[in-house]
Amino acid sequence: MKIEFVAAPLAASTSPIAYLVVQDKLPGSLNPVVLQSAKASRFTGKTGQLHESFVSRDGAVVRLALAGSGDGGAKDRLASLERAGAAVTAKFIASGETTVTIDLSDAGLTAHQAAAVVLGARLRGWRYDKYRTKLATDQQASLTTIRIAGAPDGTEAAWQTEAALADGVELTRELVTEPANIIYPESFVERVRPRAEAVGLKVRVLDDAEMAKLGMGALLGVAQGSRRAARLLVLEWTGGAAGTKPTAFVGKGVTFDTGGISIKPAAGMEDMKWDMGGAGAVAGAMIAIAGRKAAANIVGICGLVENMPDGNAQRPGDVVTSMSGQTIEVINTDAEGRLVLCDCITWVQQEYQPTAIVDLATLTGAILISLGHEQAGIFSNDNTLAGQLIAAGNVSGDKLWRMPLGAAYDKLIDSPIADMKNVGPREGGSITAAQFIQRYVNKGTPWAHLDIAGMAWSAKPGATWEKGATGYGVRVLDQFVRDNLEG
Repeated sequence: MKIEFVAAPLAASTSPIAYLVVQDKLPGSLNPVVLQSAKASRFTGKTGQLHESFVSRDGAVVRLALAGSGDGGAKDRLASLERAGAAVTAKFIASGETTVTIDLSDAGLTAHQAAAVVLGARLRGWRYDKYRTKLATDQQASLTTIRIAGAPDGTEAAWQTEAALADGVELTRELVTEPANIIYPESFVERVRPRAEAVGLKVRVLDDAEMAKLGMGALLGVAQGSRRAARLLVLEWTGGAAGTKPTAFVGKGVTFDTGGISIKPAAGMEDMKWDMGGAGAVAGAMIAIAGRKAAANIVGICGLVENMPDGNAQRPGDVVTSMSGQTIEVINTDAEGRLVLCDCITWVQQEYQPTAIVDLATLTGAILISLGHEQAGIFSNDNTLAGQLIAAGNVSGDKLWRMPLGAAYDKLIDSPIADMKNVGPREGGSITAAQFIQRYVNKGTPWAHLDIAGMAWSAKPGATWEKGATGYGVRVLDQFVRDNLEG
C-alpha cells in the first residue's frame, strides 16, 4: 500500500474522502445530507465504526466516509486511531477505487496520533493474492494508494518509524502465509536475507553440518526425517553502545509440522505451514528494529526445520543429546518445537552472552485451551522482564497473559532413562513445555517464553488484518525495544 501526504483542503478531489469522528461528537460542519444520514444510520463515532455517504461537488458525485475513532480521552487512544484508519481501508480495499484520502485537518491529532491512523490503514490493506488466479472482480483488491491530507507537522517523520514497523509485520505475514513447498528452511533464509541486508542487518547462516559439529542433536533430530536441510538464521543489529551485550530474540521455525512419527490427524494439518510463526515474528521484528535504526543491540535467532515422518525420522522413545549436553527422551515427536528452541538458546548464550532472552513459538495447543485467540501466554523466570513485555503487549496490541512456572511442574518432565523427556502429562501442557525450555537457560539470565500458538493465524478478520496471518509478535518485540532498550 502506497502512502502519500498531501495538503488540505480537498474540494477538487473526486476520489473518496474519509474524516475521523470522535465518539458522540459529529461535527456540525459536515454536509447536512451526510450529517443526517449518519444520524439516521446510528453512526456515533465508536471505535472502528464507519459510515459511507455521497455528496455532489462541482457536478461530480464524491464518496465520503466517516470513521469512528472512539473516545478522544481514552487511554487506548492510539489503538482506536489505528482501528479508524484500518476501517477506512477495509471499506475501500475492494471497492473499485484506487485511491482514498483520509483528511486529518480538523481531527486535532498530534503527529504521533496521526501516524497511528496511517499505520492502521496500511496494515489493514495487506493481502496476499499471489496464488488466486480466478478471483471475482468485486473481490479483487483495487486500493493501491492512501493519501493523508492535513496531517499535523511532524507526521511524516513519525510515519517513517511506523513504516519500518509495518514492513516487519508484513514480512512476517508473508512468511507465515506462504505454503510449505515455497517456504522451507533454506528458502526462508533466502526470502529474508535481501530484506535484512537492505536495512543493515548482519546475516549469518549455519547449515546442518555446522550444527552437527556444534552438537545440536535436539534440533537436528527434528529435521532428520525431512529431505529439507535445517538452517539456523542469525540476524544481528548493533545500533546501541559498542561492546554492550545484546538482547536475544529466538524463534521456533518449523516450516511444516506433520508431527513426525507421532503424526497429526489429517484434518487441519494444512494449517501447520504456520508453525514457523515464532521465527517469522523474530525476522519481522528484526526488520522493523533495523529499519527504524533502533538505538539498541539485538540478535535474532531463527531455528528452521521441517518435521516429516520418513524412514529416517526420529521415533518415540529415542534419546537425543542437546548442544548443552543434556539428554532428552523423545516421548512424542510432535513436541518438536521445544527441541529446536533448546539448541538455539544454548547456542545464542555461548555465542553472544545475551543480557536477556525472549523466545517465541507456536508451541502448544494447550495454550489455546487456556487463553483462546485473545492473547498469548508468557512464561518467565524474571518479574521485571515479564512486566516489561506485558506492558509492551498492552501498548502494541500484541497482548500477553502471564502463566505459572514452578518445581511441581518441572518434575513432570523428568525421565527414567535420560535427563528429561520432551513432554509431560496432558494437564498443564503449555507449562511443562515452558519448563523444558527453561532447563536450557543459564542461571541468572532473564528469560521469557511467549507461546503464540493461538495468535499467529486468525480464522476471521481482525481490526488491522484480514483473516489469515496476523503478524503477531513483531509489534510486542518492537515496543519492548522502544520502551526498555533505547536511550
